[in-house]
Amino acid sequence: MINRSITLDGWTWTVIGVMPADFVFPGQVDIWTPVGALAGEASYQNRGNHPGLLGVARLKPGVSLQQARAEMEAIAARLEKQYPDSNKNCRVRIDPLIENRVGTTVRVALWTLFGAVAMVLLIACGNVANLLLARAAARQKEMAVRAALGAGRWRIIRQLLTESLLLSLAGGVLGFFLGNWGLGLILAISGDALPRANEIGLDTTVLAVTASVSLLTGVLFGLAPAWQASRTNAQEALKETARGVTAGHARLRHTLVVCEVALTLVLLVGAGLMLQTCHRLQSLDPGFSHERVLSFRLDLPQRQYRTVDQQIAFYQSLVEKLGALPGVRHVGVAYQFPLAHEGWQTSFLIEGQPEPPPGQRPSMEVTPVSPDYFQAMGIHLLRGRDFTDADNREHLRGRDLSGLNEGQRVYAGVNAVIVDEEFVRRHWPNENPIGQRVRLGAGPTDPALTVVGVVARVKMEELGEQGGFVQAYLPLWQYGGAGRAVVLKTSSSPENFIETVRQAVRALDPDQPIYNVHTVADIRDRSLAPQRLNLALLGLFAGVALTLAVIGLYGVLACMVAQRTREIGIRMALGAQRGDVLGLVLRQGAKLTLVGLALGFAGAYGLTHLLTRLLYEVKPTDPMTFVAVPLILLAVALFACWLPARRAARVDPLEALRHE
Repeated sequence: MINRSITLDGWTWTVIGVMPADFVFPGQVDIWTPVGALAGEASYQNRGNHPGLLGVARLKPGVSLQQARAEMEAIAARLEKQYPDSNKNCRVRIDPLIENRVGTTVRVALWTLFGAVAMVLLIACGNVANLLLARAAARQKEMAVRAALGAGRWRIIRQLLTESLLLSLAGGVLGFFLGNWGLGLILAISGDALPRANEIGLDTTVLAVTASVSLLTGVLFGLAPAWQASRTNAQEALKETARGVTAGHARLRHTLVVCEVALTLVLLVGAGLMLQTCHRLQSLDPGFSHERVLSFRLDLPQRQYRTVDQQIAFYQSLVEKLGALPGVRHVGVAYQFPLAHEGWQTSFLIEGQPEPPPGQRPSMEVTPVSPDYFQAMGIHLLRGRDFTDADNREHLRGRDLSGLNEGQRVYAGVNAVIVDEEFVRRHWPNENPIGQRVRLGAGPTDPALTVVGVVARVKMEELGEQGGFVQAYLPLWQYGGAGRAVVLKTSSSPENFIETVRQAVRALDPDQPIYNVHTVADIRDRSLAPQRLNLALLGLFAGVALTLAVIGLYGVLACMVAQRTREIGIRMALGAQRGDVLGLVLRQGAKLTLVGLALGFAGAYGLTHLLTRLLYEVKPTDPMTFVAVPLILLAVALFACWLPARRAARVDPLEALRHE
């Protein structure tokens, strides 16, 4: 491709380089062009306009971020003095590129998931330690024989640690392969929720971390059982009447179970909070309808559609052609989609109200739209009227515009505006907004627009956004524009209309492509992807933790029943009923569970505040979650206790005493 020519929007470009396929900054870009080619356009000459450029810089060796900030602040201060009208109170923000790409919210989510993984690992290790303690109790006579034959304490510890390390390394190997399989599944369900997802993979670093964690857990959680086993009294252990477990063994195993229950409660509370967040976002009214709405974008080449009238004529023809398709109910054209992370903000003044000082003028989110756009998007008109075909540029006929530049000519045609309910609440709380006048921009030649309607507020950036700019809509047939988004409200599945839409656009202009073809439902779902991913992973970890904790509790009580079989047989021979034995075991399990719940409740109360950035309209100390989750965990734990308790209640006294 080097030195070959390609045509873009009627311009011929020479290919001078090819980027790697995995280079995706600032996004999924296919072609880069020099920005200098745009310097002559009016939007780039207007200092009051932000054409959407962002700066990227690599610091010189030895230059800190603080030094770069200081230099840029000095430049911003000089620009403020040189251009007070456009740069008053304007400063510069410098962030590391990783901060810009990942952001605080993603970092909090990843650290939260990392903490959840660590808790699951601790619970799993606690279970393994419990099993090793039970195994050590069963091997007391073996250890006593080894000690009697001359094996020292360190020799016994070394043997048991070797067994523990082999077990943990086998688990690490299995986990690595399961992780390799699960990574593809996580990336598949994450969608756009994970930044830099293309760079995520299992490499030597992951392998080294897996091996290190396996070795570390094998040593740490195998040491306590090995130490307990090495302290075996050979004479006592060799007696037939020796007790199966020491008090030290029991206390350590009970402590491990209590910790497992506590950590499980923390994870379940976190998953419960995320579940409520997802539910609230899912049921949230975004201000528009996402059902059976198809969206796509197109950019008219400005060499072919030079004037505003040519651009408007194309979109009017497109709306007419698409609206005539069977099954299409409404067609709208707009500058931007909700939730598409596109925006145009500009300052404004309200006629009849005091003008604020320079640099303190309010700003609003502006979206030029065509008639029928609100119907296509399901945005409710609350007061006044919608735009019509009569909101056009006919009022400019006969007016001399020769003294205006290109941008001023565009603005000169706009005389109507529709605002959102938040605009009314902030600026006309006790007045009728219809007929009020809003000046777009702040210059003397900027147009004054008459408010003709009020619509419901729309979530433009995120479903969970609160506050933000007030919103205003301009009539597209007065404003024009080359690049626009088109939405179709259909009577059936919108996917069925994609090819028909392509054909309709080609019929108007054979060289005009469309792109970003999505249903609005897909756009809405993508906006929920981060919360759904957090919920899926945190819920998965909480489920695994709950399973492990239940297994641990069951194992401890089952081992206790097995070791106290003779005692239970004697109790029943002396008159104890099955209900008494059942209650004995259940009380033991309930005691461990309640202590774990108390510790977990305190831990969850302190740690869930870290989830604040991930929650929407849910408090980190939500009472419903902190009541429901412990009750559910208690119920599941009591069921795990009931199984060994039932076995204990069925002990036959004669069989138990004959066995001894």
